[in-house]
Amino acid sequence: MPRRIVDISVPLENTVHADPPGYGPQIEYRDHQQTASEVTSFFPGLSVDDLPDREGWAIEWIKLSTHCTTHLDAPYHFASTMDGGKRAITIDEVPLDWCFQPGVKLDFRHFADGYVATAKDVEAELKRIGHTLSPLEIVLVNTRAGARYGQPDYVASGCGMGREATLYLLERGVRVTGTDGWSWDAPFVHTKARYAQTHDAKLIWEGHRAGREIGYCHIEKLNNLEALPAAGFQVSCFPVKVKAGSAGWTRAVAIIDA
Repeated sequence: MPRRIVDISVPLENTVHADPPGYGPQIEYRDHQQTASEVTSFFPGLSVDDLPDREGWAIEWIKLSTHCTTHLDAPYHFASTMDGGKRAITIDEVPLDWCFQPGVKLDFRHFADGYVATAKDVEAELKRIGHTLSPLEIVLVNTRAGARYGQPDYVASGCGMGREATLYLLERGVRVTGTDGWSWDAPFVHTKARYAQTHDAKLIWEGHRAGREIGYCHIEKLNNLEALPAAGFQVSCFPVKVKAGSAGWTRAVAIIDA
């Protein structure tokens, strides 16, 4: 059966509006000419003229957080505990079978930026697409943010998943979720406005904090979700194994058997 692989990740790159100020990566690109002398330093007596076309190797030096580009958040990112008090697992401890499972896509692009999705919203969308959740399915949320990636308003774009919407998924056995937004929760600029009105700290990071009750992971900064069907595909999102880390970068892909 023909198989199609859809890239649902964003690239790691400089000068793109993918993070708040001060949180983005810094990539230094060194080309073949710049590194030729580095190559010769490993081999006494070798000169740059001895190298083919006087070229060394291409290499990049990168400074970034584990939350730059498309990444998988571990329960440890959300809090020090999960599952009602157990020690939260770090990214190198995430079960690998969580990271390669059938996928489901919820289309929430119609919700306004900053909207906090509810359990009823999730239930209504599952009913619309005719899908009943199964344990370990990976649920991806397509928001308005995906279309704004790289633009100045990206970090403020898209809806977020609230506590009750997140728990709705987790209570049905989902352990990995994903969003094309900067955050699984509503963008901070919108939460900030709600907090200013209510001073209710429970509004802050409520979707993430649901992991204190039931441990789970989510993928942030996905892209191209509009290319996926509502169901009938696999998601692969194995994270880089950062020792004791709160997240790991992933080349997330959707695999569709046509």
